[in-house]
Amino acid sequence: MMKIDVLSLFPEMFEGVLHSSIMKKAQANGAVTFGVTDFRDYSTSKHRKVDDYPYGGGAGMVLKPEPLFAAVEAISEGLEKPPRVILMCPQGETFTQKKAEELSSEEHVVFICGHYEGYDERIRQYLVTDELSIGDFVLTGGEIAAMAVIDSVVRLLPNVLGNADSPVLDSFSTGLLEHPQYTRPSNFNGMEVPDVLLSGNHAEIDKWREQQSLLRTFERRKDLLKDAPLTEHQRKFLHQLKRENK
Repeated sequence: MMKIDVLSLFPEMFEGVLHSSIMKKAQANGAVTFGVTDFRDYSTSKHRKVDDYPYGGGAGMVLKPEPLFAAVEAISEGLEKPPRVILMCPQGETFTQKKAEELSSEEHVVFICGHYEGYDERIRQYLVTDELSIGDFVLTGGEIAAMAVIDSVVRLLPNVLGNADSPVLDSFSTGLLEHPQYTRPSNFNGMEVPDVLLSGNHAEIDKWREQQSLLRTFERRKDLLKDAPLTEHQRKFLHQLKRENK
């Protein structure tokens, strides 16, 4: 079972997310447990202060090291193996499906959600193991970013999704975007499902899906093709696409 702890100044933000849909199912199936802690509880200040003015001056407030170090120490007490400690930060490594797969193999992960102008640098240097960003933009705090990462990681755990093949075939898991999907009715207001999907020929269906996945990636995310583990057959189809689109 995986354990995920979150350190936040606004723990109430996680109530709906962690107790609904797939997150609720994951807990019911024994795949994960969650803990959400207000790290104000670890402040040494009479008024539970967790931030202060930056040395050298400047705008905004900076999160102090003491509460976060104390909170992580309390969470880690008695553990044989220290947890993976993730700092949600715009300066961090861009989060990817590959990173989600990596984190899904951990036993214990702690997410730190900051606010204000930034973190005391000693938090980065001596407390966290990873810094993650969900994109090149800035949010009010790390909570929403942490929710996105947690959702992405937990859905990869065993017995969480209804179909074990679902995460394997997701966009980015194969290095490519997922192929188009269709369901009933086969004809909706004159808009028809491709004939191959109704043929019952699974070899042709697999071929169509593979080609559509390559086509969609080529049209929307050419950058992914640089590192995608393509077969020789896929490379030939991609070369054909490039010729046709010159």
